[in-house]
Order: sequence, then structure tokens, then C-alpha cells
Amino acid sequence: MSKSLIIAEKPSVAQDIVRALTPVAGKFEKLADHFENDRYVVTSAVGHLVEIKAPDDYDVKRGKWSFANLPVVPPHFDLAPIDKAKARLGAVVKLVKRKDVTELINACDAGREGELIFRLIVQYAGGAKGPIDKPVRRLWLQSMTPQAIRDGFEKLRSNEQMLGLADAARSRSEADWLVGINGTRAMTAFNSRDGGFFLTTVGRVQTPTLSIVVEREEKIRKHVPRDYWEIKAEFGAQAGLYEGKWFDPAFKKDPGDADKRADRFWVEAQGKAIVEAVRGRSGTVTEEAKPSSQACPGLYDLTTLQREANSRFGFSAKTTLSLAQALYEKHKVLTYPRTDSRHLPEDYLSVVQQTFGMLAEEDLPGPLQHLAAHARKGLKQGYIKPSKRVFDNTKISDHFAIIPTLQAPKSLTEAEAKLYDLVVKRFIGIFYPSAEYMVTTRITKVPVAGGVTHQFQTNGKVLVNPGWLAVYGKEAQDEDANLVPVQPGEGVVTEEVTLAALRTKPPARYTEATLLSAMEGAGKLIDDDELREAMAEKGLGTPATRAAIIEGLITEKYMLREGRELLPTAKAFQLMTLLRGLGVEDLTKPELTGNWEYQLAEMEQGKLSRERFMQDIAAMAERIVKKAKEYDRDTIPGDYATLQTPCPNCGGVVKENYRRFTCTGASGDAEGCGFSMTKIPAGRSFELPEVEQFLRDKHIGPLEGFRSKAGWPFTAELRLVHDDEQKNWKLEFDFGEDTQQGEEGEPVDFSGQESLGVCPKCQGHVYEHGANYLCEHAVGAHVTCDFKSGKVILTQPVDRAQFTKLLATGKTDLLENFVSNKTRRKFKAFLAYDKKEGKVGFEFEPRAPKAPAKKAARKTTTAE
Repeated sequence: MSKSLIIAEKPSVAQDIVRALTPVAGKFEKLADHFENDRYVVTSAVGHLVEIKAPDDYDVKRGKWSFANLPVVPPHFDLAPIDKAKARLGAVVKLVKRKDVTELINACDAGREGELIFRLIVQYAGGAKGPIDKPVRRLWLQSMTPQAIRDGFEKLRSNEQMLGLADAARSRSEADWLVGINGTRAMTAFNSRDGGFFLTTVGRVQTPTLSIVVEREEKIRKHVPRDYWEIKAEFGAQAGLYEGKWFDPAFKKDPGDADKRADRFWVEAQGKAIVEAVRGRSGTVTEEAKPSSQACPGLYDLTTLQREANSRFGFSAKTTLSLAQALYEKHKVLTYPRTDSRHLPEDYLSVVQQTFGMLAEEDLPGPLQHLAAHARKGLKQGYIKPSKRVFDNTKISDHFAIIPTLQAPKSLTEAEAKLYDLVVKRFIGIFYPSAEYMVTTRITKVPVAGGVTHQFQTNGKVLVNPGWLAVYGKEAQDEDANLVPVQPGEGVVTEEVTLAALRTKPPARYTEATLLSAMEGAGKLIDDDELREAMAEKGLGTPATRAAIIEGLITEKYMLREGRELLPTAKAFQLMTLLRGLGVEDLTKPELTGNWEYQLAEMEQGKLSRERFMQDIAAMAERIVKKAKEYDRDTIPGDYATLQTPCPNCGGVVKENYRRFTCTGASGDAEGCGFSMTKIPAGRSFELPEVEQFLRDKHIGPLEGFRSKAGWPFTAELRLVHDDEQKNWKLEFDFGEDTQQGEEGEPVDFSGQESLGVCPKCQGHVYEHGANYLCEHAVGAHVTCDFKSGKVILTQPVDRAQFTKLLATGKTDLLENFVSNKTRRKFKAFLAYDKKEGKVGFEFEPRAPKAPAKKAARKTTTAE
């Protein structure tokens, strides 16, 4: 008897399909890797099971990353199993090849990525013999309710209808490979011309993301603070005192100067004159009060959840995704988290009501118990109604918004409970009424000599009806406590007036929350209308990949986390300078993604051929390589620094160019004395504060992040040593008492030392050795482990007792004297062993919770 094989993207979806089909197709038997009855075989992938790769003839190993082997444009792409998914792939392929399976049904997620997962599995199953000759149909679901699944099976799409989407999916994947491989190898080859191996990764998403951070840092560095002044006055009314801020009612915004505002003075004397003119004077008051309302923000997609968790709890995007995935897979209390939608299917109203019922009745864990009352009120008051703000099929692509499931939470960790609480509050709050305010604007006019009148503004905002804010613990406030009341036309006296001296500030550095927003809204940066529209709902990356992009930039040392801020490194600035200088700046701009999205949408609609698109991508890859290979000038043009520290050899001016720091003589524009020093010793870029310190003190470190020619990471001090023969100074590594690492290293005798503890990587013993604490297997003749950490990290000494504690418990006490290489600011952190990274890193104190809102509304004074 012939059967249809249904391939879902995830095991949970396969189970949902089985439950939905059982009433109409009969009971399924659960087997090791699939479900089966007389009509269907149902199985699933676990996301991607295979990946594209170049044919073996085109595989260039890292040591051969030279221009001689570029560009890499293979005539076709082979497929390779993903290591961790080999068993699942084998099971699915076996089912595809079964003789009684006469039809394949693609039930992977409704979107480009789901199409690619299915197509690659079937292609791999065909192997060298060619495509699997079995008809294919497509299940396209926006909702996972049983009825929606059954309806979907009644309207299966034909293979022909999906060919455009399949072509677009393959093309995007192969295009990313071509640009990433050729761009990375070309830039690495360019930067490694002088010897060594300086890995320089680029990519369609990661490089524009990095560019956003670098451009913000450039604005911060170029910002010149400007002095300005503001006037605040305290007025006496019959009922008491209130405060107001001076403003110019005739002010108009200046598009060329964002610092100018209605309440600022740029000449101190003008402010002083007004202060003297209004002091002690009487004034009159006019007031306008208007009702205002604020609706609850939309349901969470992954990016907004990551953003808010970073702002509230300091969770990284990666941590939030990991927690959400655990709540989805392990605890089954949240819906699928890797979504870009903030809406629910239009047939989901009954599921929402059932979920409210679960939240209202279940005995939720301690910190979540307060939510039950709000769920009960929502049901009792009939708040759950159809609304396009919540239920809209047109706003759903692959998955719908993140909401709680019908499963009650049990045994959540503290971090999991915090994230679950966020999702549940938003889920309940979205159905509650809007919060209602009364907003009061008070204008105080003070006439002075000469017929001039100065105006002061006071704003008050009173929460009248909390609506959805009640779910967040905010209750109605006492209006009288916000502003002292005044009568219409009442006269007041200027009791006190002050002139405050202030300075403009540069734009804030990106945090993960704000960078996620920038990635999501990157399409707004594009000038071309068609490209901007094509990217309007995409942004840079997807909700599922943005966390990995940020982590990848940190891993590749393009960015650093400092507290909650993300700081671009010298390596990041060097990459941007290189791409701009080579004339391949399109790799740094979101227009590249916008252009691809526009063309891929055309391909999905049959308006653009896959062959034409891939020809253009190959030409782009070849152009990137050609630009790097044929660059023939001495240095890349760029905005380079002039160091404050003089040349150690002659006292002249030291300037930066693309590759080196070089003496330019006393005048700064001559050839200098010949002193020159690389910017990237052993594959690690100097930060400007580091090189200033190095030239001044003639030594620095120990510093981390160096790599040997064999690719091993190492930590070392650097010294400037005078070469008597050359009559100049040269850079040398200083390993202290460390012996050379690698096969030629001498054995190290630790027999006279007491071990600090067990190595967390290989279970060997950890000892002191030179400037480091390291595993006994990380030095000597036969190196088999790379665990090592400095005794001094960012100027903070780490004594034996603290490192012993780290090995025993996973982290040290809170240490307070770290000094940032980038900003030279002190900070405090724990040192902790990161199992995933396999090294010691920083762990920061959780941010203190905000103080509870006071009953009285806070008085605010603004001019806008």
C-alpha cells in the first residue's frame, strides 16, 4: 500500500500533525524515528540536517589562503551532513527511499528557510544517482491548531507552485557562501601579506552590522562638546511651589544642528541677563489639560524579546535565545521563539481564551502567582476579543508571536522565570484596555522691563486609569500630588531662578538591545525606495540569527562587551578602512541585503532567473578578490591617528598608517628616524590606548588574543628592546618564565608546586607558570590543552586564592580594579569560566531592580 511521507522541520510539529490527522486518517503507531499509519509516515528534521559546501577540489585550507587560490567560484555545490544531525539525517533519508513511500509532503516551516531544509534533504537522499523521482506537495501553515492543520492538508500546494521559493532559498544560501568565503579569504590574504595569519572575516550581514557600530563610535570620537545653559525657575502659587523651565516659543528646529533646542542658551551672558530680569518678578499662568491614552505594546517576536530582556535584566541576545529555547523545548511553556512576527493567527481566539484559563487556575510558581489575578480579570471582564492588533494572518510569515502555551510552568530557573514573566505579562496586557492619563501643560509668563515677556513650561502627567499597566504593577496615582493646583489667571511670583551650565554629549554607544533594534530597522538606512521596501520587514539577519551575528563579531575580536556597551576594536576600524580603501564598501552597507531581498522576491514570483542572480553574485565575488589582489599603493587611505607619545628613538611624531606605527620626524611630515612598529603583532591589533602606553613604558601586558603561526592562542607581554646594531627600537614578545609552546617545547617540571585545582577543559592540574595560571598539558613537549589565564588581567591582579576559587566554584569574588583598554575606565566584574568558549571571561553584577513607583506622580519640566 502506497503512503505519503510528511517531513516537518521540528519533532514538535510532527507530533502536532499526528494529533491533528488522527481523527480523520486513523491512529498512528509511534516508532523510533517516525509515526506511521495506513496512509501517512510522519517524521521531522531538527532544523538543518545538511549544509552546502564547495566540491573538494575547491576546498582551500587555512594555510593556503592566498590570492593564488582565489576567487573560489565552484561550478556547483555539494552537500555535507551536519555532524550533530547525522543520525537524524540517516533516518529521514531511509524513509524517503522506502519503496512504499510514493509521495513526499513538505511540512517544514512556511517560508524560505523551511523550503531550503526540505529541498536539501531530498537532494542529499538522491545522491549521485540524481533527484528522487517522487511527486512533492507542500503543506503551508500559519497556525498550528488541529483544525488549521487539517485545513492545510485539504489545500496542499503543488511542487510547481513552490519552485520560485525553492530557487530563492538555494540562491540566498549559495550567495552568502560565495561572498563570505571570497571576501574573508581575500581580506585575510591582503592582511597577511607581511607574514603570519591575520584572519579577517566578512559577511553580508555581519559586516554591515559592524559598520553600524563603527560609524557610531566614529561620531563619538569626533564629537566636540559644546557648552550651553538652561534656566529653571521656582514659582510661588497660592497652593505652593512648582518648577518651570525657560523656553523660546519662537524656536524652530535647525536640520543642520541637532544640539539646538528651545530651552538652551549658547551664550552665558544671555542666560544671566534673563535670570536677573525675572528674579522676584510676578507672572501669570495658563494651563491646558488633555486626556491621553497609551496602548500595550505588541506581542513579542524574538528580537523585541531579546531587546527588552537586555534592557531589563542585562541578558545578552544569545542568553535570551537560549532561555526562550529551553522554555519552548524543555519546559514546553512558550511557543516557538525564533519568530519575526508579533501577531497571532485569526483562528487563535479560542486558544488564547484557554491559555488565560490555564494562567488563571494553575498554581504558578511563587514569583509568577501575581499574574493569575490579572488572567482571571481578563476572562471575567471579557477583554479577549478579535483585534487586528493581535490576530492578523497577513502579518505572519513562518511563525506567529511568542506567547505562553497551555502547559503550566514547573521548576523554572530564576532566569527562565524572568523571561516567562515578561512574555506572560505582555500576553495578558495586550488584551487589557489602554492606560489613560491626564496630561497637563502649564505656561508661566513673566513680563519684564521693555515690554519683553519670558515664558516657562511645566509638564505634568497623571495616570488616571492604569489599564494594561496594572498587569505590570502600576496603579492609578493621585492627581493633586503631581502639580500644585492654580486658579485660571492666577498670579505667581518667581521665588528662585537658576542658570545651569551643561555640555552636549556624544551619541550613546550601542548595547545589545539598541543594536538589535538597529539591525531590525536597517532597511530605513537605505535611500533607494525599491530596496528599502524589499528590506522593510527583514532588516539585517533574522530574529533567529541576530544573536549569533553579535556573538560572532565578539568572538572574532571585532567588538568587546564592556558592561552593557558594545565597543568596536581596532580590528573593526581596520576592516572598515580596508573595505573603503579597496572600493568594496558595498560589503559594509545594508543596501547589499536590500538588493538581494528585492531580487529574491522577484525570483519567487518568477520574474528573475536563478541563473542570472548567481552569475551576478559570482561576478561580485570575483570583483572583491580582484580589488584586493590588484591594490598597488603603499597604504590604504583612511582617517588615521597621530599618537601623543613621542618616538622612543628620536622624540619625533609617531603616526598610524594602515599596517604600522611609524616615526615621521619632529615636524610630523618627514620620513623620520626609521622607527616603525607593526599594528598587528601575532594577529592581534593594538588598541590606541595600548600603543600609547607601550611606547611610553616600553612594555605592556600580559595581553591576550595573540595567535601563533600554527593558530594556537597565547598570552604574552610585549617589550620595546633597543637594537644596538640597528640603533633603533624593536618589538619583542616576553613570555616571562614560560617555555615555548608546541612540539619543540621543553618539558616543564611542576613537581615543586602545589596545584591550584583541576583544569576545567581536560581535568589535568593547573599551576602557576610565568605570568599565567595554566594547565600542565598546555606547555612542554606535547601540548594537548590550551587552558591558560593571566595573573594580571586588565591591570587587575588575580591572586592564587581567587583563581583557586574560580577552579573550584566556576568564578571568583567580585574584583574591582579592571581597567578597560579602550576607555581606560575602571570596572568591576567576576572572573568566570565559560564552558562554551572554553576560557575565563567576565561576568557582571546583575542590575539592581528599579525602585517601585511612588503614589505621587513625578513632576517633570520640559520645553518640548
